[in-house]
Amino acid sequence: MSSLQQPHQETDTFKAKSIMLKLENTEKRDALIAIERKYQAQWAQEKLFQVDAPSIEDVPFKSVPAAELRNRFPKFFGTMAYPYMNGSLHAGHSFTASKIEFTTGFARMQGKRALFPLGFHCTGLPIKACADKLVREVAMFGTEFEGYSEDAATEELPNPAPAQNQTRVDVTKFTAKKGKVAAKTVKSKYQFQIMLTLGIPRSEIHRFADPQYWLTYFPPLCERDLTNFGARIDWRRSFVTTDANPYYDAFIRWQMNRLKDLEKIRFGSRYTIYSPKDGQPCMDHDRSDGEGVGPQPYTAIKLKVLEWAPEAAKLIESKIPNGANVYFVAATLRPETMYGQTCCFVGPTIEYGVFKVSESEYYVITERAARNMAFQGVFSETGVYKKLVDIPGSSLIGTLVNAPLSVHHQGVRILPMETVKATKGTGVVTSVPSDSPDDYATVADLSKKADYYKIKKEWAELEIVPIIWTPTYGDLTAPAVVKLLKINSPKDIKPLAEAKDLAYKEGFYQGIMTIGEFKGDKVQDAKEKVKQVLIKSRDAFDYSEPENLVVSRSGDECVVALMDQWFLNYGENDPSWRDQALSWVENGLNTYTAETKNGFEGTIKWLNQWACARTYGLGSKLPFDPSFLVESLSDSTIYMAYYTIAHLLHKDIFGKEPGVAGIKASQMTDEVWDFVFARRELTSDVLKSQISKENLECMRREFEYWYPLDMRVSGKDLIPNHLTFFLYIHIALFPSEYWPRSIRANGHLMLNGEKMSKSTGNFLTLDDILKKYGADASRIALADAGDGVEDANFEETVANSSILRLYTLKEWCEEEVGRSDKLRKGPKDHFFDCLFENEMRSVVHEAKHHYENTMYKLALKSALYDFTSARDFYREATKAAGIEMHHDLVILYVELQALLLTPITPHWSDFIWLEVLKKPATIQNELFPSTPEADEGISAMREYIRATTSNITSAEAAQQKKKDKGKAAAFDPKKPKKLTIFAAKSYPVWQDKYIELMRESFDSVSLMVDDKDLNSKVAKMGEMKKAMPFVQNLKRRLQNGEKADVVFNRKLGFDEVEILKEMNTGLKKTTGCVSVEIIEVQDGGKSGIVISESGGESRVATNLPPMAESAIPGSPSLFFENVQ
Repeated sequence: MSSLQQPHQETDTFKAKSIMLKLENTEKRDALIAIERKYQAQWAQEKLFQVDAPSIEDVPFKSVPAAELRNRFPKFFGTMAYPYMNGSLHAGHSFTASKIEFTTGFARMQGKRALFPLGFHCTGLPIKACADKLVREVAMFGTEFEGYSEDAATEELPNPAPAQNQTRVDVTKFTAKKGKVAAKTVKSKYQFQIMLTLGIPRSEIHRFADPQYWLTYFPPLCERDLTNFGARIDWRRSFVTTDANPYYDAFIRWQMNRLKDLEKIRFGSRYTIYSPKDGQPCMDHDRSDGEGVGPQPYTAIKLKVLEWAPEAAKLIESKIPNGANVYFVAATLRPETMYGQTCCFVGPTIEYGVFKVSESEYYVITERAARNMAFQGVFSETGVYKKLVDIPGSSLIGTLVNAPLSVHHQGVRILPMETVKATKGTGVVTSVPSDSPDDYATVADLSKKADYYKIKKEWAELEIVPIIWTPTYGDLTAPAVVKLLKINSPKDIKPLAEAKDLAYKEGFYQGIMTIGEFKGDKVQDAKEKVKQVLIKSRDAFDYSEPENLVVSRSGDECVVALMDQWFLNYGENDPSWRDQALSWVENGLNTYTAETKNGFEGTIKWLNQWACARTYGLGSKLPFDPSFLVESLSDSTIYMAYYTIAHLLHKDIFGKEPGVAGIKASQMTDEVWDFVFARRELTSDVLKSQISKENLECMRREFEYWYPLDMRVSGKDLIPNHLTFFLYIHIALFPSEYWPRSIRANGHLMLNGEKMSKSTGNFLTLDDILKKYGADASRIALADAGDGVEDANFEETVANSSILRLYTLKEWCEEEVGRSDKLRKGPKDHFFDCLFENEMRSVVHEAKHHYENTMYKLALKSALYDFTSARDFYREATKAAGIEMHHDLVILYVELQALLLTPITPHWSDFIWLEVLKKPATIQNELFPSTPEADEGISAMREYIRATTSNITSAEAAQQKKKDKGKAAAFDPKKPKKLTIFAAKSYPVWQDKYIELMRESFDSVSLMVDDKDLNSKVAKMGEMKKAMPFVQNLKRRLQNGEKADVVFNRKLGFDEVEILKEMNTGLKKTTGCVSVEIIEVQDGGKSGIVISESGGESRVATNLPPMAESAIPGSPSLFFENVQ
């Protein structure tokens, strides 16, 4: 079943230059992978990640409320969006998986029962569409595609997908005309070639022509890869979606029945994105381009032709019956402004058509618009539009048309507008220069250059009448805004866009109608009223089209269709439901970031009815209308509840073998599901399923214990659909006690700083990553990749360097534990013992804080980088001091290091725990370490030592760099030298006034400083050069979290001179100095006391060098000099 592991075959056509990191020596990686495989097998054997709710034997059913049960036995239940089974998991999947995986690992260390299950999503169009392509390709080229050649015909065969009952597609009208993306799709690889790039042997590909084969092939690979990743997944609870699993199918049927009972699912005509080729709605997961795009509603205004322009008249002569009415149809978002029409625009370079609506009515529009209208009941036959003649836009200029509601009753002219787009609306644009800055700029330009545009000047000079009054711009908004922004031409694109925004917002939200039947009404109120007047008089009709380009996975450019369909009644049509969802986001749901919360609020406010059924693809049949299937975003909203009992229902992902409860799928009636999910109590309707009372209570216990879901992890791109639906349906079907508690949305994953792409070679599957770097090194790179909603970055260099880091750290732990009898024992009374133990405590608390906040990049920094840095400092400091590290601290370090990294590197940690430290049982069941709080004073000492040591080595390196460049240096670092350290006992008096200034400017809540005010005050004191570095240092200390009273009162939490004395021996060794002298400066740095190393009498030193004056408490100054 592991054919994806075989070498790629016959894919030379698709090879691209790779930017991937090449590995050479792999011995260390292979050693770590061997450890990982060992512990994965051990965990599986011990069933370590199989977790259950407290049994009804241990805690009798209903003996305690569910909430109390969860408090008594703390739990964590987290999930990620189950992956779609049309390929192997890639790096992006692993990034999302890592978030819930790290959280699950930490939850176990908090003493919680932690559940991370995973199913396999198979519902929808993609698998079926790909399988159907393979059916056609096998027919074209043979079972092993032996008939294929580069010169083979690439014309697309008709797609056999069935049409909806209420539409009939005229295929000949659509296959010849393709949008840009669709055209690319037609020319792209064959499906069998795509399968080759997945590593599937040519001889096996024909099997994928059966869509059910995908369901058997990819789920085991997904389980293999995540197991090799070290994921703490309870695989007993896995399943495939669709009716391939009868238990899950029953669950979906229950869900849809109950939503219909609650009137959350309704049937009716509505506009939806639709694929004529597939013959069904094209929802987000069915699209290769345009996810999140919905229908854009317009009012289509009919402008009747009164007199044709001469060129147009010749083109349509004899093509249209005498007496027939021809209309230019303009799509507008502002029907209330039609009173102000002065002309109508077309694009002079756009190709238009005259399309037959009926024997007596014809429309002039673009073919794209006609294709949309064909599915909205505009033409006589659904899906068919008949074009009588092609007419270039330039030939239409000068045509006289009647503009409904316009004050210019004699008619207005068709005029040219170069910015009209054939891809937006109908290609026909009404002109209202009183309120549209674009229109005003264009008619002004046409008037000035009438000869250039070959029009009559008066056509562009019809009176511009006021129609809307606004408080800011008066009753002619567009002219006022154009003048304000100094717009001189229709080519002033950027300022015109700004003008359009200003005019629209002012007019729509603040405007009052000054003309027509609804004079005096607010524009917001008048808009719909005017639209209805126009529709009633048959001067307009409703029209919709996709907001942007949408391409189905079958390569079809989608339209908007008006269809009778089943839909979920999200949004404004069920305001109570919508408001419940919005309230939960605002008051009950943890979204971790403001961006995620804002995303949900925005989506809930605009989201509207959603088609929940289709006729093509894989899935469960709609129980109340079996001619439809439940679409993929509607059967994946509450499956997390199914996880809670899946292991009781079936032993395999297809539900072929009943689970431990011995329940048949047919016994899972709607009433049983209601009971399991706490929607009803145990009644006769439930018991007649013949499921035993014990099994019913056991299922209910699993649900009541694991629910609510504690964390849902997914990409931010699912906020506009899946994640919002997930909230809506939970709110509709479950009591509020079981509504989701948190959603953690992450950004997309880049690879090596660039977008992942197979075509560029910058692409890795999870299997690729694990083979290349092993699990733990890959997990480190994923933790390091990022935590917010912004795009993250998996750096292969991080994964590669982590191999060496983990291996070296493993060897060090083995070596030090192995020679522990040689380490120092007895009291931990050395100065550096104190520092090390305190820093370990500090880092443990920092790591715990970051884990609790799911900030894994920061947790990794603390748990690995900072913790090993603390060890390195201790090791070097004791070595320089000529003493061994302390036995107890080394063992403590190794224990804590293994524990801190357990969520991120579980295999490495278990190896250290069991094979190095010889602990009796796996680290996976250990609690997160609990240590006393770090002593702030000792932490300050540690930072002082780090900063002082760094300053000393930097000063020495700077002089060596000067010498290397042939410049004069203050001393020669390679010759015998002496270091003098000047430590100040008190602060200079001149600094006091700046302390007070900083105290006044600092906000202790926000940790912010009013820089503008502060800098102004400092400048007035005339000491900028001296004062600003001091002030900036104070600011930095405050914003780094140092307590304000310590900074402002200028107290050191330690004896600086005593610390320098402790450092003395080590500094001599690290710098190679003959001697290190410490002078405690006095009198502003003019004199000082030389501190004796041996503890003998000190002496007074005078005439100190100038740098002694710059020493302040906590920041000593340094002086190197050569000695004989």
